[in-house]
Amino acid sequence: MSDSKQDKLIIFDTTLRDGEQSPGASMTKEEKVRIAKTLEKMHVNVIEAGFPIASPGDFEGVQAVAQTIKDSTVCGLARALDKDIDRAGEALKDANSGRIHTFIATSPIHMQMKLRMEPDQVIEQAVRAVKRARQYTDDVEFSPEDAGRSEPEFLCRILEAVIDAGATTLNIPDTVGYNVPEQFGNLIKTLKEGIPNSDKAIFSVHCHNDLGLAVANSLSAVMNGARQVECTINGLGERAGNASLEEIVMAVKTRKDIFPCSVDHIDTTHIVPASRLVSGITGFAVQPNKAIVGANAFAHESGIHQDGVLKNRETYEIMLAEDVGWSANRMVLGKHSGRNAFRTRLQELGVEFSSEDELNDAFSRFKDLADKKHEIYDEDLQALVTETNMATENEFCRLVALKVCSETGETPEANITLSVDGEEKLAVASGGGPVDATFKAIEKIVCSETELQLYSVNSITSGTDSQGEVTVRLEKGGRIVNGQGSDTDIVIASAKSYINALNKILEPAEREHPQAGDV
Repeated sequence: MSDSKQDKLIIFDTTLRDGEQSPGASMTKEEKVRIAKTLEKMHVNVIEAGFPIASPGDFEGVQAVAQTIKDSTVCGLARALDKDIDRAGEALKDANSGRIHTFIATSPIHMQMKLRMEPDQVIEQAVRAVKRARQYTDDVEFSPEDAGRSEPEFLCRILEAVIDAGATTLNIPDTVGYNVPEQFGNLIKTLKEGIPNSDKAIFSVHCHNDLGLAVANSLSAVMNGARQVECTINGLGERAGNASLEEIVMAVKTRKDIFPCSVDHIDTTHIVPASRLVSGITGFAVQPNKAIVGANAFAHESGIHQDGVLKNRETYEIMLAEDVGWSANRMVLGKHSGRNAFRTRLQELGVEFSSEDELNDAFSRFKDLADKKHEIYDEDLQALVTETNMATENEFCRLVALKVCSETGETPEANITLSVDGEEKLAVASGGGPVDATFKAIEKIVCSETELQLYSVNSITSGTDSQGEVTVRLEKGGRIVNGQGSDTDIVIASAKSYINALNKILEPAEREHPQAGDV
């Protein structure tokens, strides 16, 4: 590779694929496109849109992103199997720039216990997969799954073979988050130096966060020659998540004196909007002290800190909040805002309406919200669009009316009316609190036999008139889903989120093997 290519750190975002593998974090096709458009605005180099063979929904999601995105490369994941690669190639055929990412396990425990294959057979299958992928695109990435626990000598053998077969990117995943920074950095250095044709491919890393070291391991790899990092918005991903995109980008950007590459092509002002969008769609709240995108990331309470920042910002701040999107491009809408202003602002946020009816539905919800709260911010609009999408998909159950009585010294009671398959049904239930009573009333009607695993409430914006955003996680028969709902009334938001989760979990699961794409 030329020095000019080595100097740029390629940002590969896998929020839509690995991020979606977080329990309950499934996204609709429309939601994937919304997130992809935001990533494109950020100038992310590669967007891994999904795992096309996993389900018809995954295929359609990758296809829709491939048809929409023009400036970023769109990637589809595939096991080293002919049917996977062909499905990925079909999903990506309309992409302006497409990549197939194929993988096979290479650690002794995975080869013996999962694949039940000999090392030479694994190499043969990897080579065949890369060659087949090259029939669809010249941009082929190969990952040796569980590379972090693989034998370096075997990695050198298989990676040399797949480069000869046509792989242009070699991704080294720490699949189970087992490595530590010095060890992982040395692995990248060993591979680059030990593979005769390593100069013909870009080295990438994909680190999981089981020990809280995903970002540190990724950055150590960069210091040792990796020039692509696979990461996700908010560090979303399976188990403890992945390396956080915002932390990788801002670490390299802030410490230009240390890193031998740059991320100057990334428009960092879209980081916070992307974080909020992903959080709103998935229902995974961002912790207040999360680096870069947490609510407290640029807050100072200590008197010494406040005094120092007032005298000179650089005494305690190493980044500008505005550089990552805090308080930038915030347009406040209200009850007097018209349809055009509403549509225009949503277009700026990457939201397009497929029909006039869809716009009218969203605008009607906007007006209802404007009657409840004085100022409506971008975060409110994102939540509103998410709720509009939820209302048009899998809505076998819908909230019609809710009345809750709660007073000191009395047992709360909920009186609820639901539309179930078009038939209105009424139930009354009491509970330990208004939310508990509401959920019990819903269950009297639906009888879902689900288990509530999570109930979480977050404020979308500041102020006592802020919308509350509620996330509910339900489990049934090993299947886990998240539901979201928002309203200025927390109890109503809770009912919406519970019903949203029910609508998802009572539909048959499409995804055949949700863990099969773990690299």
